[in-house]
Amino acid sequence: MQQQNDDMEGSMESPNLEFEYGDTDSFTAELSELYSYTEEPEFSLNRDYFEEDFKNHVKGRRWMELSMEEQRAYVMRLLDALEVTDRDKRLKVARAILYLAQGVFDECDTEADVLYWSRHNVFLLYDMGIFTALLELLSMEIDNNQACSSAVRKPAISLADSTELRVLLSIMYLMVETIRVEMEGDSPERKATREAFKTELGSPLYNGEPFALLLFTMVTKFCSMNAPHFPMKKVLLLLWKTILFTLGGFEELLEMKVRTRDHLNLPPLPEDSIKVVRNMRAASPPASAMELIEQQQQQKRGRRSRRSAFVDSLEGDSPYAKKQPLVKQDSLDTYNERDPFKNDDARDEEDDPEDVDSGIEGEVDPLDRDVIIQPPPPPPPLRPPTERVSFPKGLPWAPKVREKDIEHFLETSRNKFIGFTLGNDTDTLVGLPRPIHESVKTLKQHKYVSIAEVQIKREEELQQCPMTMGEEEVEETPAEILYLGMLPSLSQYVIALLKLLLAAAPTSKAKTDSINILADVLPEEMPITVLQSMKLGIDVNRHKEIIVKAISALLLLLLKHFKLNHIYQFEYVAQHLVFANCIPLILKFFNQNIMSYISAKNSICALDYPHCVVHEMPELTAESLEAGDSNQFCWRNLFSCINLLRILNKITKWKHSRTMMLVVFKSAPILKRALKVKQAMMQLYVLKLLKIQTKYLGRQWRKSNMKTMSAIYQKVRHRLNDDWAYGNDIDARPWDFQAEECALRESIEKFNARRYDKNQNSDFTPVDNCLQSVLGQRVDLPEDFHYSYEMWLEREVFSQPIQWEGLLQAQ
Repeated sequence: MQQQNDDMEGSMESPNLEFEYGDTDSFTAELSELYSYTEEPEFSLNRDYFEEDFKNHVKGRRWMELSMEEQRAYVMRLLDALEVTDRDKRLKVARAILYLAQGVFDECDTEADVLYWSRHNVFLLYDMGIFTALLELLSMEIDNNQACSSAVRKPAISLADSTELRVLLSIMYLMVETIRVEMEGDSPERKATREAFKTELGSPLYNGEPFALLLFTMVTKFCSMNAPHFPMKKVLLLLWKTILFTLGGFEELLEMKVRTRDHLNLPPLPEDSIKVVRNMRAASPPASAMELIEQQQQQKRGRRSRRSAFVDSLEGDSPYAKKQPLVKQDSLDTYNERDPFKNDDARDEEDDPEDVDSGIEGEVDPLDRDVIIQPPPPPPPLRPPTERVSFPKGLPWAPKVREKDIEHFLETSRNKFIGFTLGNDTDTLVGLPRPIHESVKTLKQHKYVSIAEVQIKREEELQQCPMTMGEEEVEETPAEILYLGMLPSLSQYVIALLKLLLAAAPTSKAKTDSINILADVLPEEMPITVLQSMKLGIDVNRHKEIIVKAISALLLLLLKHFKLNHIYQFEYVAQHLVFANCIPLILKFFNQNIMSYISAKNSICALDYPHCVVHEMPELTAESLEAGDSNQFCWRNLFSCINLLRILNKITKWKHSRTMMLVVFKSAPILKRALKVKQAMMQLYVLKLLKIQTKYLGRQWRKSNMKTMSAIYQKVRHRLNDDWAYGNDIDARPWDFQAEECALRESIEKFNARRYDKNQNSDFTPVDNCLQSVLGQRVDLPEDFHYSYEMWLEREVFSQPIQWEGLLQAQ
């Protein structure tokens, strides 16, 4: 796909993107994104330090030739050398360990060999306790006030300011990512090691908190400008992979959800959402403004052509009398938006039924359009029958109904037919006509009770009857441990992540007060040639894209896991996101030429690890850098876009006030432009966001966007009582953002106080009213108190005049 530079090019018909969404990109791609291109010279530096030390202790042999015991002995020697006080010597040893984790590439001939030995060495390093030693060094570097203060004073920060941190974080990332990814043929020992490492990372073993909390602390310290030299890209990648490893990816989430529903005696899920989304087919995007202008001009020409063609055909001289080509009409959106004030009857006369049906399937390229002509005889088909794609029968999702929807339906029906209501009773149907009975039966067949509803009901019972219900048994899951650790500073973590996301967004403009996220990509000496400048420009753009990818995936994982663990944990994080302006931030991200962002080619394949350490470096030219790779799209950018759309869906779903924020921020045209990306999963989440606000956008918008409405009907799950397409919903009430969010905040605070506040039962603690008992309690005093006791008595008691009258009056 060629990179489009303006809206006209971006709006033209694009091919379907063969993109498969997952937890991460391919293993090699995830490893290569750890390194900036400006770090490329450090590969040989790591090798040199390793070989210098290795040749001093192992004469005349290579690492691959050593036995397992000899390799373990050498790693143990490196581990001992890590504890030296000399900072430079420690760094050399750390570089030697990093070379081992990178796969002793100087002894390898192929990329596969590098990955094999990297995996072998990483498991060996973990078994020898290297990770724990690195963790101690990382804590020392984080607390290194001298490095922080010198970085704060520097006018420009470069790679050299974060050398030690980058080496340590690179080793830790390689260990986490390599052990996390399960390979076919892994031995039982390696599987056991993986589970042990997963438990270790998720448990509060590091100063009483999980490893992820240490990385979160680095993020907040960086964003508060106290440590501007921290290599943020590496920190965020390591944090994301740690959360992914300890909590689990999307497949594990689905398995946990199935187990939790089974434990709560809820019916199984109606379908496998992952499979349904993967089997979806992308729809053609709506027309753009440029296409509409061109359409208007062609429509005028088309009307004149039809008149002349009709007259000519009567005389028999028309070239269309024998063979008249039919060009398919673009779409209902295009047609309706040409003249939105035209009456419906005239529009219906001009619409061709076939054109309407096929409008959702595809659009004619604006450059290939000809005059639209309606021939009297049936024309030859536009495409061969074999190429025509047929829609699958039925809708992809089973419809769902909430208990609240059934109650509302019965309340309306009883008011209409009987004149009074029965509260939450959904079983009594006395006095209601037969069709209402059938409707209630259909609604109950599709009733879906979510885990969140059960958790909310249980929380209400615990709040109302704390003594009767007793103590709640909270399972110590990795998500629960992480939430407990994040709770005191959760708002700071959320704000820091959104600050970084804003700084890395392509639509953000550089400001003097914004944080500098390029500390671990800018070289010490700035480029002096055009080629070097182009290379650095690609590196900086790639660096920002990777940061967006890591933050979007991290936030989505946290939201999904906390929602499954407890709904109020999810609501707490989501509310902090909303209060930190996450909704306008994501909309600002999408307010760009999204096709250009997804097809961006900010990568240099020759410099990607492990390719760059095995093959000879080709001569880079300005033409080769400008051409980029041959991929149809950029995986990480499409992945980031889908993640951000999913986050926006998560925090706005069932929240009237937040849905109104989407309307107020005029998100509809921004989201509609995102439909140009022909990828089914991305389109699904855009359509979901459009669906929840269609009833507030007005009848004219719905009429002018019928193709989008049709796509919503085809791809998004139906709620049987949801009048999303008509605007007759009871939720179309005045927007009271504050009241809704305050009520939610109150519920969240009650939950946090009940479950996590140690002094939660202070109101129910018995009070000792016996004077002798109170005075007889043993009070712990300082060891030196008896030395100064008499002085204390003189100063605090005897020399202080007692105002007896005032004391009596106070009584």
